[in-house]
Amino acid sequence: MAVPKRKRRQRLPLHFGFATMQATPARRPLPSPPFVSISMSSTATPLPPWPYPRWIAHRGAGKLAPENTLAAFRLGAQHGYRMFECDAKLSADGVPFLMHDATLHRTTNGVQVLGAAASPTGGDHPWSMLSQLDAGGWHSRSHAGEPLPTLENLARYCIANGLFLNIEIKPTPGAEETTGRVVGETTTRLWQGQATPPLLSSFQPEALKGAMSAAPHIPRALLLDTLRDGWADMARQLGCVAIVCNHALWDAALVAQVQGLGMRTLSYTVNDDWAAQRLIALGTDGIITDRVDFFPPATA
Repeated sequence: MAVPKRKRRQRLPLHFGFATMQATPARRPLPSPPFVSISMSSTATPLPPWPYPRWIAHRGAGKLAPENTLAAFRLGAQHGYRMFECDAKLSADGVPFLMHDATLHRTTNGVQVLGAAASPTGGDHPWSMLSQLDAGGWHSRSHAGEPLPTLENLARYCIANGLFLNIEIKPTPGAEETTGRVVGETTTRLWQGQATPPLLSSFQPEALKGAMSAAPHIPRALLLDTLRDGWADMARQLGCVAIVCNHALWDAALVAQVQGLGMRTLSYTVNDDWAAQRLIALGTDGIITDRVDFFPPATA
């Protein structure tokens, strides 16, 4: 005999927002996009809202363009990426700009422009000097002359194009809290009125402390290269919404522990398919990669 058709339940949309960061009452789990992991035990802290894509382009476009330059972010966007990771530090006169290393040697022509006797530390120089450096010629001739961008330069590009951002606070040694505070203040100003703020992350607790004091409403994440003693308590004290780990550290137990704390789970830097598939199977929320030419973010 014919079996009567069951009425299909209507799918409800997910809503995201960081205005209050408060959990909603427990309810039946909803269908969710592939990049959202919402399973939790009945005793776990509810996970925070998560509007960010799973795939995150490392320093713009990995190694395909000079890292932390607008050329890199444009190239990453051309490959379909909607979220980027960047590194922010302060010039001597307090301008947040993008550069990973503490010194200028690897990714700029600082020695040639400033002279061998000048300090190699980027944060020792005012923005008026740093803005004159070539941050692309080290990578390739086609990128020669590419300047160091300010955080404001990148913010304008991301906001104009509807892109998401993870700002790693990368302070010059000794300027951790100040850098976190200025990045927090700058982020608040630049993203005012935007639906989704950047995610601020750092290996340095003092930098996150500075960001929390200046911009408590901007979400924060603790970066870990090892599971150092007290990391969970530290993340709670800093009000973090996520943990960003070296991808090799994640296993089912650690994912469950972090999700049980009410935090999201992200990984760096994932460039192999087997590693990415392992992290997806574990139910992690974000994958930072150099391989924007290999991983298709729209279909992963």
